[in-house]
Amino acid sequence: QVQLVESGGGLVQAGGSLTLSCAASGSIFSINAMGWYRQAPGKQRELVASITSSSSTIYADSVKGRFTISRDNDKNTVYLQMNSLKLEDTAVYYCNAALVPGFPIPSKLGNYWGKGTLVTVSS
Repeated sequence: QVQLVESGGGLVQAGGSLTLSCAASGSIFSINAMGWYRQAPGKQRELVASITSSSSTIYADSVKGRFTISRDNDKNTVYLQMNSLKLEDTAVYYCNAALVPGFPIPSKLGNYWGKGTLVTVSS
Protein backbone atom coordinates (compact mmCIF):
# COMPACT_ATOMS: atom_id res chain seq x y z
CA GLN A 1 0.00 0.00 0.00
CA VAL A 2 1.34 3.39 -1.01
CA GLN A 3 1.27 6.41 1.27
CA LEU A 4 2.25 10.02 0.75
CA VAL A 5 2.90 11.90 3.96
CA GLU A 6 3.39 15.66 3.99
CA SER A 7 5.12 17.67 6.68
CA GLY A 8 6.35 21.19 7.28
CA GLY A 9 3.19 23.24 7.20
CA GLY A 10 2.40 25.83 9.82
CA LEU A 11 1.89 29.47 10.61
CA VAL A 12 4.28 32.04 9.15
CA GLN A 13 4.28 35.80 8.75
CA ALA A 14 4.01 37.39 5.36
CA GLY A 15 7.44 37.59 3.78
CA GLY A 16 8.63 34.52 5.64
CA SER A 17 9.64 31.07 4.45
CA LEU A 18 8.56 27.48 4.90
CA THR A 19 9.71 24.19 3.47
CA LEU A 20 7.25 21.39 2.84
CA SER A 21 8.28 17.76 2.50
CA CYS A 22 6.42 14.76 1.18
CA ALA A 23 7.68 11.22 1.46
CA ALA A 24 6.22 8.36 -0.54
CA SER A 25 6.38 4.97 1.11
CA GLY A 26 5.13 1.46 0.61
CA SER A 27 5.48 -0.93 -2.29
CA ILE A 28 6.68 1.37 -5.08
CA PHE A 29 8.18 0.27 -8.37
CA SER A 30 8.85 3.71 -9.79
CA ILE A 31 7.79 7.32 -9.41
CA ASN A 32 7.22 9.55 -12.41
CA ALA A 33 6.15 13.10 -11.62
CA MET A 34 5.70 14.47 -8.13
CA GLY A 35 4.05 17.73 -7.31
CA TRP A 36 2.33 20.08 -4.96
CA TYR A 37 -1.21 21.35 -5.22
CA ARG A 38 -3.06 23.70 -2.92
CA GLN A 39 -6.62 24.49 -2.06
CA ALA A 40 -7.65 27.71 -0.38
CA PRO A 41 -11.03 28.05 1.36
CA GLY A 42 -13.80 28.34 -1.18
CA LYS A 43 -11.48 27.73 -4.11
CA GLN A 44 -10.62 24.83 -6.35
CA ARG A 45 -7.47 22.82 -5.92
CA GLU A 46 -4.72 24.18 -8.13
CA LEU A 47 -1.28 23.07 -9.23
CA VAL A 48 1.55 24.87 -7.47
CA ALA A 49 4.57 23.06 -8.89
CA SER A 50 5.58 19.72 -10.27
CA ILE A 51 8.82 17.90 -11.03
CA THR A 52 9.54 14.91 -13.23
CA SER A 53 11.89 12.04 -12.48
CA SER A 54 14.51 13.84 -14.58
CA SER A 55 13.95 17.05 -12.56
CA SER A 56 12.09 19.06 -15.16
CA THR A 57 9.86 21.52 -13.34
CA ILE A 58 6.80 23.63 -13.91
CA TYR A 59 5.35 26.31 -11.66
CA ALA A 60 2.14 28.22 -11.35
CA ASP A 61 2.63 31.82 -12.44
CA SER A 62 1.63 33.00 -8.97
CA VAL A 63 4.62 31.29 -7.32
CA LYS A 64 7.34 31.64 -9.95
CA GLY A 65 10.47 33.16 -8.48
CA ARG A 66 9.30 32.52 -4.91
CA PHE A 67 8.83 28.73 -4.66
CA THR A 68 11.28 25.99 -5.58
CA ILE A 69 10.37 22.34 -6.00
CA SER A 70 12.98 19.61 -5.71
CA ARG A 71 13.10 15.88 -5.14
CA ASP A 72 15.34 13.20 -3.72
CA ASN A 73 14.75 10.09 -5.81
CA ASP A 74 16.65 7.87 -3.38
CA LYS A 75 14.29 8.88 -0.59
CA ASN A 76 11.13 9.09 -2.74
CA THR A 77 10.69 12.58 -1.34
CA VAL A 78 9.64 15.87 -2.85
CA TYR A 79 10.20 19.28 -1.31
CA LEU A 80 8.69 22.70 -1.75
CA GLN A 81 10.77 25.64 -0.58
CA MET A 82 8.47 28.62 -0.20
CA ASN A 83 9.96 32.08 0.16
CA SER A 84 8.45 35.56 0.30
CA LEU A 85 5.15 34.10 1.38
CA LYS A 86 2.02 36.15 0.80
CA LEU A 87 -1.37 36.13 2.47
CA GLU A 88 -2.82 34.56 -0.66
CA ASP A 89 -0.53 31.53 -0.27
CA THR A 90 -2.66 30.42 2.67
CA ALA A 91 -4.10 27.03 1.78
CA VAL A 92 -3.95 23.33 2.41
CA TYR A 93 -1.04 21.98 0.40
CA TYR A 94 -1.35 18.50 -1.04
CA CYS A 95 1.41 16.25 -2.31
CA ASN A 96 0.76 14.30 -5.49
CA ALA A 97 2.68 11.52 -7.18
CA ALA A 98 2.21 9.64 -10.42
CA LEU A 99 3.76 6.30 -9.62
CA VAL A 100 3.79 2.62 -10.40
CA PRO A 101 3.07 0.59 -7.27
CA GLY A 102 4.18 -2.96 -6.64
CA PHE A 103 7.69 -4.22 -6.14
CA PRO A 104 9.24 -6.30 -7.60
CA ILE A 105 6.25 -6.90 -9.86
CA PRO A 106 4.88 -3.56 -11.10
CA SER A 107 1.20 -2.79 -11.25
CA LYS A 108 -0.53 0.03 -13.13
CA LEU A 109 0.51 3.65 -13.07
CA GLY A 110 -1.69 5.54 -10.64
CA ASN A 111 -2.20 8.98 -9.18
CA TYR A 112 -1.73 9.25 -5.43
CA TRP A 113 -2.43 12.04 -2.94
CA GLY A 114 -1.33 12.93 0.54
CA LYS A 115 -3.79 14.13 3.17
CA GLY A 116 -2.54 17.69 3.05
CA THR A 117 -0.73 20.11 5.31
CA LEU A 118 -2.03 23.54 6.24
CA VAL A 119 0.01 26.64 5.49
CA THR A 120 -1.27 29.84 7.06
CA VAL A 121 0.36 33.17 6.19
CA SER A 122 -0.45 36.00 8.58
CA SER A 123 -0.01 39.75 8.22
